[in-house]
Amino acid sequence: MLTRTTKASTSGVFPAPVTDDALATNPAKAKAVFAGGCFWGTQAVFERLKGVVDTTAGYAGGSAATATYDQVTTETTGHAESVGVVYDPSRITYGTLLRIFFSVAHDPTQVNRQGPDVGTSYRSAIFYENENQKRLAEAYIVQLNAAHVFARPIATEVTQLKGFYRGEDYHQDYAQHNPGNPYILVCDRPKIAALKKEYPDLFEEYTGKK
Repeated sequence: MLTRTTKASTSGVFPAPVTDDALATNPAKAKAVFAGGCFWGTQAVFERLKGVVDTTAGYAGGSAATATYDQVTTETTGHAESVGVVYDPSRITYGTLLRIFFSVAHDPTQVNRQGPDVGTSYRSAIFYENENQKRLAEAYIVQLNAAHVFARPIATEVTQLKGFYRGEDYHQDYAQHNPGNPYILVCDRPKIAALKKEYPDLFEEYTGKK
């Protein structure tokens, strides 16, 4: 799916973040928001990670007044199709979420598009909740670019989260509920397969809301 050029990547191992938090001592809930093209596929990846408690397909980058699918698809709202991730930092780190985001959830070198979907609403973005998330995201992008993991520079925006707005009900778990949809078969099932193959210790089957 992605073009990689380092020895680590050609051996099938996508580099882990050098800068990351340690696993928390006690169970808790933390939030993260990622945009990586159509939220159907991004959600399908993150909801299959051990340590992820919940995921929501939605919108980030614009205002509450324009957070509807019909408005976002006009490409005038500033929103990106995004996924809100709730995770347990005692089971999975933010850095690991970043690793999955960059390696299998989408192609971070594409500008304002992912595959057949074109527009700013399909841009690659990390909406950070706090300064620590910003620090970790920026450090990892520097690391990946310096290692020439991709043939092109990473285009992912790192932007402060102003608000995350839940998408319409029919978008939630869309890939799970519509496995035979041609778009899902071509664009999203390969991501799930890559996650299972490349990160078997992190992968868990998903049959519905956790």
